[in-house]
This record gives sequence, structure tokens and C-alpha cells, in this order.
Amino acid sequence: MTMRRILSRLLPAVLLLGLSAAPALAGQTLDAVRRNGHVRCGVSTGLAGMSQPDAQGIWRGFDADICRAVAAAVFGDAEKVRFVPTTAQSRFTALQSGEVDMLTRTTALTL
Repeated sequence: MTMRRILSRLLPAVLLLGLSAAPALAGQTLDAVRRNGHVRCGVSTGLAGMSQPDAQGIWRGFDADICRAVAAAVFGDAEKVRFVPTTAQSRFTALQSGEVDMLTRTTALTL
């Protein structure tokens, strides 16, 4: 059997295995979010129109609205969100370590 044929048979199995693990991890994260009572959302700071606290300290922008929409979907309350400032360098580490439950802006499938 050629290497190409082996890979063509092995690749779909590996892809299916990877896809089957994602929902399980998502379920664990969602369970933790529900236990905590709020969504911890990693946001970048100082991006006007995306994620930036206003003069009263309320996060505004598209990313902040996405986080509130997730909180509303999970809890029925858009205010059950905690914003965690991150940088481009720290955001994925924060997600992997469990410091945040989700990321927005150029990031998908994090909850």
C-alpha cells in the first residue's frame, strides 16, 4: 500500500476523532461557566468600536456586545459577564489556563 493511500484512509479518521473531542470540551467549559454564574470574556483593551471601557468603566464595542450576547444566551441575563483584559500575547494563554472562558475578535470556537 502506498503512503498516499494510507494517508487518504487515515486522515478522515483523525479528523473525525478531533471533531468528536471538541463538543466534549465545549460542554465542560459551558458547565464551568454555569457553575461560576457568569461568562469570563477575554477582551483586548483600547480598541475603539471593539472593546474599550467607557468613562464609567462599562465595556463598550462589538466584542463586548458578543460577550453580553453569550451571557444572555446562557443565563438569560446579558450582565452576567466579567471582562478580563488581555493582550495579543496573553489571550490564548488566558484561554488555555482557564482564566477566561471565551475570546472574541479574530477567534472562534472558544466557548
